[in-house]
Amino acid sequence: MGILNLTPDSFSDGGLYNDPQKALDRALGIEAEGAHVLDIGGQSTRPGSRPVDAEEEILRVIPSLKRIASAVKIPISIDTYHAEVARRAIAEGAQIINDISGFRLDPDIAALARETGAGVVLMHSRGQRGAIHDREDDGSPESIRDELGQTVTDALDKGITPEAIVVDPGIGFSKSRETSLKVLKRLDLFSTLGYPLLVGPSRKSFIKVDIPVAQASDWSTAATIALAIQAGAHLVRVHDVLRMRAVVETADRLTSAE
Repeated sequence: MGILNLTPDSFSDGGLYNDPQKALDRALGIEAEGAHVLDIGGQSTRPGSRPVDAEEEILRVIPSLKRIASAVKIPISIDTYHAEVARRAIAEGAQIINDISGFRLDPDIAALARETGAGVVLMHSRGQRGAIHDREDDGSPESIRDELGQTVTDALDKGITPEAIVVDPGIGFSKSRETSLKVLKRLDLFSTLGYPLLVGPSRKSFIKVDIPVAQASDWSTAATIALAIQAGAHLVRVHDVLRMRAVVETADRLTSAE
């Protein structure tokens, strides 16, 4: 899953693709580099980020999405917890809703996904938007797995079909650095939920290493992705698609070797 941030303040690439033509060029690049899914977002959810309302998010995303949807062949995921943003994005050609709150922040997303048949990524997190990075009492990998399982159960109760669901343990959200690392190490727990498993470690602060070298964060990302695949991840969300594709393909071969 290749990341395209249409934001002014994302920690890695904020402001780089706000122009619709630049966004289109990057989307085509993500596809050419080998991504299987394009994930487009109009709101940064990094620690300390400013929440934006649905109207502003629509202004950031929809003009570019209109161009991108007719140009790329891979599925498009809209990274949002606002039902109205997801509705507009699906109308323009998005097929997947990637909700960091697992339907918690805007319950209308569940009805929209049911009505449109969109795929959904259900991520583990806690609290309202302003407290989504609260790390107090962040729990064990087992408790996080159980909470994510309850999110899935709630989605099924709201009419989401099992075939539409991908689960995401939400590393870096509502978790300390230590707990995020434990979750990555214990991805086998989340496989027991019985759904495809997405992980998104790319360039996050909890894997940061103190090495003053360009692209050190991508090296750290590569290590976490390789281990995540070995532990059972089916989908990885990344910024540097081309290099991480090499990591993914190598890890796949090693994991599947007889």
